[in-house]
Amino acid sequence: MNPFLQLEKIPSKEIVPGFHGKFIHTDRMTVGHFTVKAGSVLPEHQHPHEQITNLLAGTFEMTVNGQTTICQAGEVVVIPGNTPHAGRALTDCQLIDVFQPARTDYQ
Repeated sequence: MNPFLQLEKIPSKEIVPGFHGKFIHTDRMTVGHFTVKAGSVLPEHQHPHEQITNLLAGTFEMTVNGQTTICQAGEVVVIPGNTPHAGRALTDCQLIDVFQPARTDYQ
């Protein structure tokens, strides 16, 4: 595997309407670079993966285990595995999600 990747050459996948991600996978983790259109909703869900969401740009409403917060660029959300969470883009957003273990459903 080439350790040097160019993000613009990675194909984008729409995981839910308005959430477009480019994914990098290793044996043990997945990193997703997302662009999210304002008004897009990530329905409540949970998965066994630990997740760290890094908001790079925009304003994003995030609910984790029933607690809702408005997140701004520069904020980080830590989501333990098997924890219900949901989100809504209040503006156009850019974020990076890190998952452990790797998300085989995003490959």
